[in-house]
Amino acid sequence: MASQRAVRLSLKKPTHAVCVVGVETFVDVRSDVPKGAKTFRVSGTSGVHIFIVYDPTRVTVPTDKDHWPLDTNVDLTVSVDTASKALDDLKKTWRWGPAGYGAILLVNCDRDDLRSRGLDLENSQLTSLEDLKDMSPMVLTCDGPDKLFDNHKLVLNVPFSDSKRVGVFCARGGNSLSHYKQVLGPQHLSYEVERQPGEQKINFYVEGLTFPNADFSGLVSLSVSLVDVGTLPEVPIFTDTVAFRMAPWIMTPNTQPPLELYVCSVIDAHGTNEKFLKDMSDLVSKAKCKLIICPWVENRNDRWIQDEMEFGYVEAPHKSFPVVFDSPRNRGLKEFSYNRILGPDFGYVTQEIPFAGASGLDSFGNLDVSPPVTVGGKEYPLGRILIGSSFPKTGGRRMAKVLRDFLQAQQVQAPVELYSDWLSVGHVDEFLTFVPTSDQKGFRLLLASPRACLKLFQEKKEEGHGKAVQFDGLEEKVKRSINELLADRSLRSDSLYVQKCIDWNREVLKRELGLTERDIVDIPQLFYLRGPHAEAFFPDMVNMVVLGKYLGIPKPYGPIINGRCCLEEKVRSLLEPLGLHCTFIDDYLSYHKLLGEIHCGTNVRRQPFSFKWWHMVP
Repeated sequence: MASQRAVRLSLKKPTHAVCVVGVETFVDVRSDVPKGAKTFRVSGTSGVHIFIVYDPTRVTVPTDKDHWPLDTNVDLTVSVDTASKALDDLKKTWRWGPAGYGAILLVNCDRDDLRSRGLDLENSQLTSLEDLKDMSPMVLTCDGPDKLFDNHKLVLNVPFSDSKRVGVFCARGGNSLSHYKQVLGPQHLSYEVERQPGEQKINFYVEGLTFPNADFSGLVSLSVSLVDVGTLPEVPIFTDTVAFRMAPWIMTPNTQPPLELYVCSVIDAHGTNEKFLKDMSDLVSKAKCKLIICPWVENRNDRWIQDEMEFGYVEAPHKSFPVVFDSPRNRGLKEFSYNRILGPDFGYVTQEIPFAGASGLDSFGNLDVSPPVTVGGKEYPLGRILIGSSFPKTGGRRMAKVLRDFLQAQQVQAPVELYSDWLSVGHVDEFLTFVPTSDQKGFRLLLASPRACLKLFQEKKEEGHGKAVQFDGLEEKVKRSINELLADRSLRSDSLYVQKCIDWNREVLKRELGLTERDIVDIPQLFYLRGPHAEAFFPDMVNMVVLGKYLGIPKPYGPIINGRCCLEEKVRSLLEPLGLHCTFIDDYLSYHKLLGEIHCGTNVRRQPFSFKWWHMVP
């Protein structure tokens, strides 16, 4: 049997020792103790085994099995069952997964008091008692002989690197804002605890000040030290540290139930979009969600509300609230999310792009998220973020690094870059979307497909409908028959080039989302090239709004055969067997002619996941 080593604890400084696997270490807790101390307590991190050795004939086991007497009949030994990978690696106090542990902070990015300006996290003074609900409670146990604190004090500390990321308020009871003061934060690195005689515990509230990002893993720590003031210099004789993880910003996919649909009221050379708004109102009535119309005076005739913002949420065990991510595109809708959405229990976050400013790929039509997927045994219970880029070609447009870094740093929805730079606008929502289904899979990926469209038109020609015309019913557009479209070598060549671009993405999506061909539905669509980039030849049906099982799809104005649009009929035949309801909505003048469609002109806030993000392993 291996011999036993001994470690003597000291009040003067922390004690360090190397523990060898298989070798028990005796810990001397009696030789140097605070005056008046009668019991001791011990805890250990994962992988450290603690043994209290005592004589049962002379020692009564404490009822809480925690406070053991400082008695010669009680000894403490520890052992480890596995070797460390690095020094101090077992001191970590936050762990992911179903068996994980650790405290969680919400970024306090809402505005609970509408009379105040800015976000709550910007205030060093509490402006509303409601704000405490956005913070995590922290209790400091300070039980002990009052005489001990004649020559000892408790000091709270935050590392300098964390001081700009976390704020701590001390609570002294009562219902007055003055009973709560910030004691740690950007301007306060330490706080000497004001303990009252006989006080056994002091309550604090901790708030997050910033989301995880490229320079911030999301972990912050706070420590409390018992300091001997009778020595010069003053010596901390005990330090305890707690780690918090900042709750990430989480996107919600189309498979989550809709809560609110946002759309803009606009006026242009063709008039208003009043008919479009009426169609949206009818759709939300079917889906049983709420319609919110942003008026012209607030959007300044900027209709692309999908590009301006993305809805998500944050969650801790005690609370969850939605957070709008404001894109850096900064056009007519620039102030809408800050002025009209930010409020009590509705947070706000943005990322500014320095120097060159935002490009078209920084708009959030170029930001999507998949439903939950499993890829090669690896689970993504919150889905994976999808962003468009210049891949696979070199150069070209790419989402700004500050946005990509922010999305990657949230950790829970590992982003995938796709190839979207072949499009004039360059957004992923121009060639893909997800729809919920009631079968075991739970969703389908819809991809725009020139190949499927050319095949459909060829079938209709062979059935004798070659003279049926595209754009039937549109006065503003020259009609073209199926025969003419199939004979148009330029249109065919352009569409087949686009098909290759989409096929490249198809393989990436299958690989990164663990999809098979059965999980993908090809939606007929033609494109043409304007210079090096592609645009939709007719309203892009994939660019739809998804409200549960109700789909608002751009009306394609396809060839009328037997009294029905053959493009609409094809889409119905693909989606309605999946339990979906297709409503085709005219967006030609108000959106399509301006290089956007229904998805570009709407935005949906959805119900958060029931799955708790801290239960996953990134």
